[in-house]
Amino acid sequence: MNPRKLTKAGVAAAAALALSFSAAGCGDDNGGGGAGGGDERITVGIKFDQPGIGLKTPDGTYTGFDVDVATYVARELGHDPGDIEWKEAKSADRETMLQRGDVDFIAASYSINDERAQKVDFAGPYLLAHQDVLIRADDTSITKPSDLNNKKLCSVTGSTSAQNIKARIAPQAQLQEYGGYSECLTGLENGVIDALTTDDSILAGYAAQDEFKGKFKLAGFKLSNENYGIGVQKGSELKAQINTALEKMVADGSWQQAVQKNFGPAGYKNEPPPKIGEIVK
Repeated sequence: MNPRKLTKAGVAAAAALALSFSAAGCGDDNGGGGAGGGDERITVGIKFDQPGIGLKTPDGTYTGFDVDVATYVARELGHDPGDIEWKEAKSADRETMLQRGDVDFIAASYSINDERAQKVDFAGPYLLAHQDVLIRADDTSITKPSDLNNKKLCSVTGSTSAQNIKARIAPQAQLQEYGGYSECLTGLENGVIDALTTDDSILAGYAAQDEFKGKFKLAGFKLSNENYGIGVQKGSELKAQINTALEKMVADGSWQQAVQKNFGPAGYKNEPPPKIGEIVK
């Protein structure tokens, strides 16, 4: 074989290889992966076990206010609903998931506070919730927070909601800790407990389930302010993009529609949509 011809072939192969790398590089410059880029997939953290907020149903679909908000935001970032990969974001794991890059953003009844804001950034807030209590619809004995004295008050194991009420509001409340909110609801329905406490949005989501419609009501005590935000990595450009999407969701009426759809059946009296960046203490 002619050495000169071999050299020409090698040069041609090298040029072709360089051209292929150049083309690949141009593709990356136009948006190579991640939220808002050329990669169609986007990964979002939500709750899997909170009806009305974030719930993975037996048929593998996802429902709830946070799901509706996240789907709207993802669409504004350029992703169809089918592009979304949902990941369970348990409360204790949320900061770690963002820091590791396991998800692009998290919408999971994620209250903004100073400690969390040191580790992650928050878009929003997009909902102002309050700690409240859920009681039976026909109960007229609990009309103010102090009426919880000598009442059996339920919350889930590990939650501080019931302890806060006992420490600050009703020292004679009889605390009952159950493994999950569904167990508390069953006890409330059967008269074993008198009230269930956590965020009003979570309570409304449970009470809005078909099997519980008309059985419970929110007391409307507003015992705390919980500013729900969408968590992103510290310094992420997504924060500004998500804020723009949230503002649009409010302006076009989609936000209120999502509130009514997910919480309305429980008679949830929601606060007006909060202004971006304004945290209610």
